[in-house]
This record gives sequence, C-alpha cells and structure tokens, in this order.
Amino acid sequence: MAGEKAAAAPLLAQEGGSTRRGGGGGGGGATSAQTLGNVVVSIVGTGVLGLPYAFRAAGWLAGSVGVAAAGFATLYCMLLLVDCRDKLEEDQDEECYHGHYTYGDLGEKCLGAIGRCLTEILILVSQAGGSVAYLIFIGQNLHSIFSQLMSQAGFIFAILLPVQIALSFIRSLSSLSPFSIFADVCNVLAMAIVIKEDLQLFDHPFSNRSAFNGLWAVPFSFGVAVFCFEGFSMTLALEASMAERRKFRLVLSQAVAAIITVYVCFGVCGYLAYGEATKDIITLNLPNSWLSAAVKVGLCIALAFTFPVMMHPIHEIVETRFTSSGCFQKLSRNVRGAEWLGLHSSRILVVTILTVVASFIPAFGSFISFVGSTMCALLSFVLPAIFHLSIVGSSMSLWRRVLDYGILLFGLGFAGYGLITALSSH
Repeated sequence: MAGEKAAAAPLLAQEGGSTRRGGGGGGGGATSAQTLGNVVVSIVGTGVLGLPYAFRAAGWLAGSVGVAAAGFATLYCMLLLVDCRDKLEEDQDEECYHGHYTYGDLGEKCLGAIGRCLTEILILVSQAGGSVAYLIFIGQNLHSIFSQLMSQAGFIFAILLPVQIALSFIRSLSSLSPFSIFADVCNVLAMAIVIKEDLQLFDHPFSNRSAFNGLWAVPFSFGVAVFCFEGFSMTLALEASMAERRKFRLVLSQAVAAIITVYVCFGVCGYLAYGEATKDIITLNLPNSWLSAAVKVGLCIALAFTFPVMMHPIHEIVETRFTSSGCFQKLSRNVRGAEWLGLHSSRILVVTILTVVASFIPAFGSFISFVGSTMCALLSFVLPAIFHLSIVGSSMSLWRRVLDYGILLFGLGFAGYGLITALSSH
C-alpha cells in the first residue's frame, strides 16, 4: 500500500535543484540499490496479507494470473508517468524550470485546476482507504488474540483512537520513519512465518483446491492485487531521487517483477494450505501459539506507529485548505493560540472520522478489494493513460495510442464495476 508510506521512504534522497538528464544525472543522490529498496517499501504493505483470501475466491491459477496482470499493468502505467515528465522536461525552457513535476502537476498540465484537484482527491481518498485498512487489520488481529476482553470495534476505539490522536501531534516525518522500517521488517517476518506454517500443512496440496472459480471472482482478486501494488504517488519522487535517473526504469521493473513473484508464492501457499478455511487476513489462520501471537502483536504495534505516516498527506491537504480560509486567517490573527488549536483539532477530527469508518467495516478482504477496484484503479490506470495521451500523444505510434485508450477504458470499466458491486452488496 503504499501510498500509505510514501512520505516516509527511509532511503529517499533529497531532490536536487536541477532535473536535467545530462550524463544520466540531474536527480538526487540515491543509488540504484537505495531506490530498489524504496520501491519495495512504497509498494509492499498489509494488503499482501489478504492475497490468500483473494486466491481462495478466484482459484490459485486465476489468482496468480490476476496478480501478475495487476503488477505488470501497474508497472506500465508507472512508466507512463515517467514518460510524461520526460516529455515536459524536454519541452521546458531551462530558465523557467525550477523543480520536479509531481503527480498533481501533471493533472494541472493536462486538465487545469480541475485536473490537479481530481488527482489530489484520488490520492487523498486512497490514502484514507489504506489508513482504514490498517485500523481494520489491527482491530481484527487484537480481537483474535484477546477476544475475551472486548470486540473488534472496542479495540479500535479504546486503544487505537487515543494512541493515534496522540501520535497525530508528531509533525516531523523524520521522527516517524524508523517505525515505517520496523513495520516492513515485521511484514517480511510475518510472511516468512506464514509460509513456514503453510508448508507444514501441505498434504496433497492441489486436491480440493480450485484453479479457477469463474469469471465473477476475477475482478475481486484483481482489485485486491491492485491495492497491493498501490504505491503510485511515489513514482515520480522515486525517479527524481536517483543520481542516475535513466536507470530508474530498469530498477522499477526489477522491483515489480520480484514483488509479483513473492505475492504469487505467498497467495498460492496460503490458499493451498487452508483451502476454503482461508480467512481474509491470513494471520488469523495461524494456530494459537506464542509464535503466531507474537507475530500478530508485532504487526499491530508496528502498524499503529506507521499509521501517522499514512495520515501525513491527508493532514497536509486538510491543513492547507483549512489555513487558506479567510475565517481561519482572521481568527489566528485575533486570538492567541487559535492556529495551534485549529490545526491540532483538525487532526483529531480526521483521525476520529477514519476510526469510526473502520469500526463499521467488518470485512478486510472485501474492503481492500473495493478500494483497489475503484480509487486505486482510477489513480493507477485512468489518470496515467489520460496524462500520457495528452502530453505525449502527438509523438506516439498508433499502437501505443491504442494501448493507452485500452488501459483508460479498462480502468474506467473496472472502477465502475467495483462501485456497482459495492453498492449492490449493501
């Protein structure tokens, strides 16, 4: 999920002043290895723990194809964004260019102020979706360990809400980035332990395990997979951070290929091990032992401290709109401490709203599939195709334009299907 950890990528170098590509440089100071690590950090999140459930819905073969398709489609669209910025930088006058193009800049370049607003809204909603997914994950896992104490919603309100309100007062991302690294270590450890437990259960693993459960299940698994690859808002920042930016395409391709392989292995192993008993968060299938309890608690602690990082872009957008209002500016001039109180009150309100939303969503797998098939689909497929056609379209070959239009139509159709499915199920 990434978008969710975008701002805290621990190896992300600061951008330099120039963005020109002379000699392969012109970017930041990050090496290829550092950028590779950042791509993994920005993409891999808790969504991976819902993959075995998606494979249960679609079948192990259909799920594998869906993950691979989502991964390579996401990779292609990430590269479309890089193409757009390359084209803009080539056309940009050296004297009047002073920084790197962002995703929002591309939206404004293509569609004006509406384009920037739409892009930022989609980023905001996808970040909020990732934040809610974290709260659901923590609540369900704590309830699975300490079910005698309180309900899932009780854990969210009694424990998570006070902690997250307190952590929301931390405004420095550098102070939060160690927790992001800790969360990634815990994710890797959890995946390794889950696969270890899966392998111990393998006894004629392909018997009574469906390879394909029908076309109706494919969109669900594809939506989960898209959510798992949702690190889109980091693409341009990661490319700009490299010292040799021309190597970014190769580094990104290597990272995504490796992530696809791990995702497929993890999803297949989980489904083959538990079959129809596979739960929407695979850690809930682990036996009641000290090892599985330690994994769950470790993940919950790590994600609780990573939650403020996910919320940072949301707080920035809300606070920017809030502080630019005339009412706030007048109040901050006339009342001492009004600015501090207003900004922190907005953070408390946003965290509380997302906590309430999380308490009313019982199904982790269905929720991440909905977010992936709607907001993430628009952000990952529709907007890149529109931007690419608008900025690079005149210089593209016919087959590239046809491919872009195909991705655009697919993204719109998939987002529409996800929305209709969600509405019809309630």
